[in-house]
Amino acid sequence: MKLMITGASGQVGWELRRSLLPLGEVLALDRSACDLARPDTLSALVDNVAPDVIVNAAAYTAVDRAEDEESLATRVNGEAVGVLARAAKRHGALMVHYSTDYVFDGQGDAPRIETAAVHPINAYGRSKLAGEVALVESGADALTLRTSWVYAARGKNFLRTMLRLAQEREELRVVADQFGAPTWARNIADATALLVLQAMNERRVGQFRSEILHLTNGGVTTWHGFATALIAEARRLRPDLTFRVTRIVPIESQDYPLPAPRPANSRLAGERLFARYGLVLPPWEVAMARCLEDWAAL
Repeated sequence: MKLMITGASGQVGWELRRSLLPLGEVLALDRSACDLARPDTLSALVDNVAPDVIVNAAAYTAVDRAEDEESLATRVNGEAVGVLARAAKRHGALMVHYSTDYVFDGQGDAPRIETAAVHPINAYGRSKLAGEVALVESGADALTLRTSWVYAARGKNFLRTMLRLAQEREELRVVADQFGAPTWARNIADATALLVLQAMNERRVGQFRSEILHLTNGGVTTWHGFATALIAEARRLRPDLTFRVTRIVPIESQDYPLPAPRPANSRLAGERLFARYGLVLPPWEVAMARCLEDWAAL
């Protein structure tokens, strides 16, 4: 099996290189080799690689900057996804694509199921929804995996930002009225490997169907709850570091205005993933602790 990864230098892409390796030949492409901001180059690239599986981990993820760069965000997260998907269909390849809780408006308290009405409230969410639509319209065999609040021991993310600020400041003010599940990039990558294996088996026996699935770690917290837990665990793991922070103050979203509004409710229901593939990701607390072990060893 030949697997092509886009966005190989990103949080999920970096983990995918390890997780997918047992499945076959892995070609991991970063932006220099596969630039989704240039959709016109992608079809020839796929023709040259001729993969059996395309895992699209590349994306425009600058949520606030997207408010001023929506056309670029849509080109990367929407148009380019369609080009990759049509190329996948032409080659008879399976495509795995990642989407986001931001396709929903965040109203209410219940976890969103996959068939819930979509209504993005910012440019980034609209661009990711465009990718979901393009993938469906392509007719390719595809799994779209919606996830939320992705972090890793490497790269630029909330976990690493909080750990840095906790060593620099005595007080942190963190939003406490947005709810969701922090999701470790490694869990996403490992789950993707299992899904690819099972999906390819489904295809071999003519039982595959394209579908959107929600893939997050278990449980729910706020950004404030996540920050509090991860700083406490980091202190335990790295007593040699000086964490200056003494107060982690809960605030409301309106107290920390950003260009792009965020959904207040980012809960995603994962029952469909379990029903089809028997897969459940660990609670966010467990995943966070494992990730911090990696961080502590860096």
